[in-house]
Amino acid sequence: MKKSILLLAHGAGADSNSEFMQHFKQSVANDAIEVKTFDFPYMLRRQQTGKKSPPDRMPKLIEAFKQQIEQVPVGTPLFIGGKSMGGRVASLIADEVGVAGLICLGYPFHPPGKPENTRTEHLTNLHTPSLIIQGTRDTFGKPAEVKNYELSKNIEVQWIEDGNHSLETLKRSAMTTEQSWSYACQLMQQFIVKNSK
Repeated sequence: MKKSILLLAHGAGADSNSEFMQHFKQSVANDAIEVKTFDFPYMLRRQQTGKKSPPDRMPKLIEAFKQQIEQVPVGTPLFIGGKSMGGRVASLIADEVGVAGLICLGYPFHPPGKPENTRTEHLTNLHTPSLIIQGTRDTFGKPAEVKNYELSKNIEVQWIEDGNHSLETLKRSAMTTEQSWSYACQLMQQFIVKNSK
């Protein structure tokens, strides 16, 4: 059986070698799933120069993501997604490129402290099967806010109790961060198996 591929993009601040990205890359991968990561052009520049540079504008991020998708062999069940900004970029192109599924880890529903500036318009009519894994403490979108959004019926939102934007929990939480990440990886694997064609 052909392996499904998950193409996972990093968030705005840390590259594909961050602890978060590496954990999910290694832990989601199994006999049926291959996980690939990449760095957006602005992050490659940052690595080369050592200077912090802001993320590229959305059209450039979209172009870079599409270039990665083009390298995946035709006929391979493909899932795309990412952490925060990376997941948002994937969500903007999922329907257009025709993938098997979309996975967002900590979706940036709005900038922190600006709940009125929502980034949800395109999520209303999303046709791609989608999984959003969100922490209940995520300042980019908490349960009380997200429940009021008009999200497509194709989007499943799974909440990590006490999780922040990186799904990290508190010392007093029922789940440790390690357990939270492990649970998120299981949810991702189940979603990929269910939607692989």
